[in-house]
Amino acid sequence: MSSSEIGRTHALAVEFAASRARLRELQRAYAAMDRSKFARLRSMLALAGRLAGTRTGRLAAYSDERGELPSAAGRDAGPFARSEYEQWLLTHAAQPHELELQRSLSRLLPLRPVISVVMPVYETPRRYLIEAIESVLAQSYPYWTLCIADDNSPSPHIREILERYAAGDERIRVAFRLQNGHISEASNSAIAMATGEYIGLLDHDDLIAPDALFEVAHAVNVDPEIDMIYTDEDKLDENGKRQEPFFKPDWSPDSFLSKMYTSHFGIYRRSIVEKIGGFRPELNGSQDYDLVLRFTESSQRIHHIPRVLYSWRKHAESAAGSTDAKPYAYIAARKAIAEAMERRGEPGRVDPVPNCHGLYIPRYELRKPGKVSIVIPSRDKADILDHCLKSIFLKSTYHDFEVLIVDNGSKKKETDVVLRRWRKWDEQRFRVIERDEPFNFSRLINAGAAASDSPYLLFLNNDTEVITQEWIEMMLEQVQRKSIGAVGVKLLFPDNTLQHAGIVLGLGGAAGHVNYRMQRYELNHFGAVVTVNNYSAVTAACMMVRREAFEAVHGFDEDFSIAYNDVDFCLRLGARGLRNVYLPHVELYHHESLSRGSDLDRSRAERNLIEQEMLIKRWSIRERPDPYYNVNLALTAPYFKLAIVPDEREVFRDELLIRT
Repeated sequence: MSSSEIGRTHALAVEFAASRARLRELQRAYAAMDRSKFARLRSMLALAGRLAGTRTGRLAAYSDERGELPSAAGRDAGPFARSEYEQWLLTHAAQPHELELQRSLSRLLPLRPVISVVMPVYETPRRYLIEAIESVLAQSYPYWTLCIADDNSPSPHIREILERYAAGDERIRVAFRLQNGHISEASNSAIAMATGEYIGLLDHDDLIAPDALFEVAHAVNVDPEIDMIYTDEDKLDENGKRQEPFFKPDWSPDSFLSKMYTSHFGIYRRSIVEKIGGFRPELNGSQDYDLVLRFTESSQRIHHIPRVLYSWRKHAESAAGSTDAKPYAYIAARKAIAEAMERRGEPGRVDPVPNCHGLYIPRYELRKPGKVSIVIPSRDKADILDHCLKSIFLKSTYHDFEVLIVDNGSKKKETDVVLRRWRKWDEQRFRVIERDEPFNFSRLINAGAAASDSPYLLFLNNDTEVITQEWIEMMLEQVQRKSIGAVGVKLLFPDNTLQHAGIVLGLGGAAGHVNYRMQRYELNHFGAVVTVNNYSAVTAACMMVRREAFEAVHGFDEDFSIAYNDVDFCLRLGARGLRNVYLPHVELYHHESLSRGSDLDRSRAERNLIEQEMLIKRWSIRERPDPYYNVNLALTAPYFKLAIVPDEREVFRDELLIRT
């Protein structure tokens, strides 16, 4: 077979492996090939065609002793109910015909990196240890080694099992440590046996999906420069039932400082792991968190595979089973985060999220304080504005600020009375800018910014009310960082449900507020509401930005007069390499749209639709998924709902994989 034919075969084969939804197109493409050279692949595709759409496939390594398909747990199993995740697995887990095809396609990949799976072992129950090893042996991609280091387990079944498997497959390498050194030392012993270009971390009682290493190899073939890969994951209860899927965002550095979300399955370039010294024993319990923090300081070539390729076993002694299982792990995690902040020249402290083990709030030292101009567009509604101003001036603990009211043609006498009173009360920090013209939110924001010379700009709706007294300094802690674009906060309705906790592209059409109307301290989807997170956009109802960043993107686009102007602004910041961030520990009430009326008013609704389409076209929202919102999540609900049936998210994922 010529190199050109191999290349063509590889390209088509990878397409098929990436997306069953495109099966028929691929069948037509293969049919055009030379029958004598591609007979075997075409027969596989024919078989796949007969099996596609059926639900008879089983994942051997994932089935229980009766051969039944794993199911999700009930209402206590994370954000998804039993029937939802069970149904999703039926159509998204790799099926036998796909695995068979992957075994053949593996030999055609131009790059066939050896992946050394690293597994420290100590006193693992017999069944769990066997199942973990068997999940590696079941891989459709054959170019791997399994490096197992036993940490001086006293139980005789450990040596018996490991020696038996090592004798049966030369790819399995085993070391028996003479002294117990705990997980970091055992992991380092396993790494010492690794020869692969990449290492993958597998706990001794967990499972990897049979297509896990093939998906990793595929990603490396798409981009050979990748240094780190992580996948989605779920949990496995003691009855072998899969539950609590965790559908992760693409690489989000600030989210990572708030929780160890990459976790399983993690794959790392071995040379970098060795360069940074492997695992540190003093961080036992959060040694993997510490490793990734240090690893990502050496490389930002990070890739996320949005497939559930790892099952983390839940039992009484595992962190997956109980957050109380390893209390020392949370102390180690805070230490690892604080040390990372110090190494990066952004020192501070790490606060735990109250009553939420494993979730943290990094608090940076305020090293670049400066004057903050609070820009508030407003028109009449004097009582609402007065309430907002009282909360700013009476609650704020940071005093180096000024308030700029951009008055959009107020007519009522009581408004003039309120403005005069506040000007008299603090003439040094209160100004009014007159803009008597048709309403254009972007133009008002730009006018307020132009009227000040402060290094920091804080845009605020006049129908907000400060709750958190340290709100300004907390936002400054983040916005002072050169990597940060816009900083947003948690906004609440008066009934303490969420109005804003980040904006997701495509949600509800163009862009929408995630977790809308959820509870104030909602713990759905692994603490998204209560942790610091990167999002594509945050609302300008309360947003802070450095002046230099604001001016670099030329402020708000005045073509967006009433809607999506903040989203467009944030996306332009993102296009310059800046990250937008949501802060859960800064809270304000938002009495939404009390001042200017609802966008459901006829004229505003029409303009809203025009601007929605403008945003969609400008940023190709229908063609590109939001990197901070997993493609397996539906865009029809604002609360991390699993996409059960194929929808636009499925198209996003399939087309992305095929394009790559």
